[in-house]
Amino acid sequence: MRPNGQRLLVGAALLALAGCKAVGPNYHLPKDSAFADPKAQGAFGSVPAGSELTTSEPLPPRWWHLYDDPVLDSLEEGALAANTDLRVASANLERAHALTEVARGAKDIEMGVDASYSYTQLSGESFLQFKHVPVSSLADMGGNATYQVDLFGRIRRSIEAARADEEEVASIRDTVKVTVAADVARAYVGVCAAHEAEDLAVRSIAIEQRLLDINRRMARAGRSAAPDVTAGEARLAQAQATLPAYRAAARASLYRLAALMGRVPTDYPREAEACRSVPQLRAPLPIGDGAAMLRRRPDVRAAERGLAGATARVGLATANLYPSVSLGVSGGSVGLVRNLGTALTNNWALGSLIHWSIPTAGMRARVRAEKAGAKGALAHFDGVVLGALRETETTLNTYAEDHNRHLALDAALEAARTAADQARRLREAGRANISADLGSRQGALGAEAAVVGSRHEIAMDQIELFLALGGGWGDEQPVTGEPATHEPPPVTGAQTPAAPKAEAPKAEKK
Repeated sequence: MRPNGQRLLVGAALLALAGCKAVGPNYHLPKDSAFADPKAQGAFGSVPAGSELTTSEPLPPRWWHLYDDPVLDSLEEGALAANTDLRVASANLERAHALTEVARGAKDIEMGVDASYSYTQLSGESFLQFKHVPVSSLADMGGNATYQVDLFGRIRRSIEAARADEEEVASIRDTVKVTVAADVARAYVGVCAAHEAEDLAVRSIAIEQRLLDINRRMARAGRSAAPDVTAGEARLAQAQATLPAYRAAARASLYRLAALMGRVPTDYPREAEACRSVPQLRAPLPIGDGAAMLRRRPDVRAAERGLAGATARVGLATANLYPSVSLGVSGGSVGLVRNLGTALTNNWALGSLIHWSIPTAGMRARVRAEKAGAKGALAHFDGVVLGALRETETTLNTYAEDHNRHLALDAALEAARTAADQARRLREAGRANISADLGSRQGALGAEAAVVGSRHEIAMDQIELFLALGGGWGDEQPVTGEPATHEPPPVTGAQTPAAPKAEAPKAEKK
């Protein structure tokens, strides 16, 4: 090999070795972010000491199994398999993955081949020959290979940005999963609550009908006035008027389930129609702590990946201030067809290309713009973290207070049932009339309806809490400042994971 060729290859090797460095900031989760605040990592403040409502055990992957309801389990699995919003989110993730592969493709050697043939009459004067040139068969065949040396990390930063974008889209898909799971549970509870309220209304109507019949008989016997009958008719009509609303609510929830499962409304899940009582938890609700919640919530992960992508784009804009270097090799054969492949027509070349657009004010402004974008992404990440903590604390507090209200309503129901039993015994002993007995029963039914409504509210509070905690399934990824494809460290029991060690982004220019 000639000395010039040797020097060229040595230079190419040195450039390739230099390509392992990248300008711009290397991403780390900022240590001054809201996520890293120790107060965000501990136990929730809305849980009173000694509470029997919750436990510090970690939230299980598929929280709906806590209700021990096979129908709810099948509805959740069906929705997660066929929901249209999830199909859209999965398609978006496929597209983001393809774009990441596009970015990775910039590291590949670009190769190409060309071939042409012509039967042509050339101009003699173009060759400074003042005579006729015979008609010839000419061919041009060749190939080339080009490799871009990532001297300043332009390709690396573009890959980092694409991967962060893909992981952000994956977290957005997970957010859709969490929301769909909660919506299915809400719709199912809505069916159960409407049917339970409808059953209570039917019992109330039966009592009002009996009271009306008694008033009518007493009026015919001259022992009651006509206004008593009219009032009884009004109460009966009001009780009957509640039934259509309950039936409509149940049917609307069934149609909602059908939509969530990717079905037409008339193909709603018939198994859900049989539910006549609101599902209840049989054990304290496991909530873990702030650290586990923040690592689990997909919207927090999405915001953190957005910050990582914004940081990578700062490096990409910085790399564009520096030259781009590529290495190339080409070879071929050009000439008469009968001479192709011979020394007379063969050619080859080995070289490099350096292209540098001298940085302008606009290019430097692009770097400043990307840095501002990274600052905005950090602020957004902090806002999402604080919002997640606020949402969880608020939901926990609402759940606790609604439970206290439920206990009071339970006590009221017990007293109303005792009063109804006492009225029944007095009537059986001949010391009270049947109207007083039925009226007491009606009062007990009213108290029971309040308890049923309270159970419905508590079930909805639980679902909102599961949603706030970010529960959904078993493939959650942690917020660690690293790509989400890394396996998360296990979290067991009530152990609080350590806050991630992180440093603020710093520019590393070469």
